[in-house]
Amino acid sequence: MNDKAQPTAFAPAERADPGDLRQEAEDLAGVSLLQKLYEALEIIVLILNRQRQIVFANKRLLELLGIETTGAVIGQRPGEVLDCVHACEGKGGCGTTEFCSQCGVVDAILKSQAGRQKVVRECHILRKSDRQALDVKISASPLTIRKQDYTIVALEDISDKKRRRVLERLFFHDITNTAVGVRALAELLPTVPETEAPEVGRMINTGANAMVMEIDSQKQLAAIESNELVPRFAPVNISKLFQTLGAIYQNHDVARGKRLIFRPVDPHVSMNTDASLLGRVLSNMVKNALEASVPGESVTVGFERLAAGEARFSVHNPAAMPREVQLQIFQRSFTTKGEGRGLGTYSIKLIAERYLKGTACFISNAGEGTFFYVNLPLDGGPSGT
Repeated sequence: MNDKAQPTAFAPAERADPGDLRQEAEDLAGVSLLQKLYEALEIIVLILNRQRQIVFANKRLLELLGIETTGAVIGQRPGEVLDCVHACEGKGGCGTTEFCSQCGVVDAILKSQAGRQKVVRECHILRKSDRQALDVKISASPLTIRKQDYTIVALEDISDKKRRRVLERLFFHDITNTAVGVRALAELLPTVPETEAPEVGRMINTGANAMVMEIDSQKQLAAIESNELVPRFAPVNISKLFQTLGAIYQNHDVARGKRLIFRPVDPHVSMNTDASLLGRVLSNMVKNALEASVPGESVTVGFERLAAGEARFSVHNPAAMPREVQLQIFQRSFTTKGEGRGLGTYSIKLIAERYLKGTACFISNAGEGTFFYVNLPLDGGPSGT
């Protein structure tokens, strides 16, 4: 191993000497019982050296990666083989960026190595190259073979379980509450004065539409995550889109006591994009900003043309996010709103980058508040594709 410390924002960056790494891998490959034991398991099992490098992997990892031999993964770290978006941001690789300080996989490995004990965590891994994100449960345990210390890492895919939690939250809480309200209004309708009946009917219709929109929203998100959604590009008038968003949130609970400001947009400005997906992205941006604001504060929505045929949408609220929140903001299951949430910012980035050919980012500083930005090409794709 190189004795000179390498720069890192979190875990040690140093790696084993190639010769030592090769010897460790050969030693573990020679333990036939180990091979038989871990090949029998239906979850990914890795054995890491003290530098968090893979020296053994069972076939479940190879199946996930679509490769036949372990040669390509020996010496890599977990985030690198799983294609984590942050794994190669720093020269030291997996575990060495500021984002890694919030990673359940790295945390479990480090704590297991330090305490020589089993550590269990959950982690969401955003992956590069449009690969589906992973929600995993990780178990890290110490192992000593031939006087060498290793860490056994078991990774269980719990993505379906996470999605089920979200759906249960939506159907058994949010939608149930809305349905109860609609039922109460429907029961009230025969008893109200004739002059008030139209208003009650409007409220019933609003509640029913909200339920349908919530169900459709989840169906759309499922299609988006599984790469089954086909975007439909067509001209979208930005001024009219802002008017629609304003109407949606004018009487919304999250906007109560707050000001929602849309900066003026030339009524003739249009862009070629998927209106439904763009509407979902902007709606999530606005809703998140309103939820982060308190009565009396303002949320501002803007649009501007950029160079090279791009446009930028922005949403600003006065509050700044804590740094630990910023490091996890685009994770699928991360939320500050309670169990079963955490889809808003995740879907913003997923839709903008995977389907609308753009980028999503944010800036959050004390005194300046939080800005969410989505940059999209004005000519996003052929009309009707």
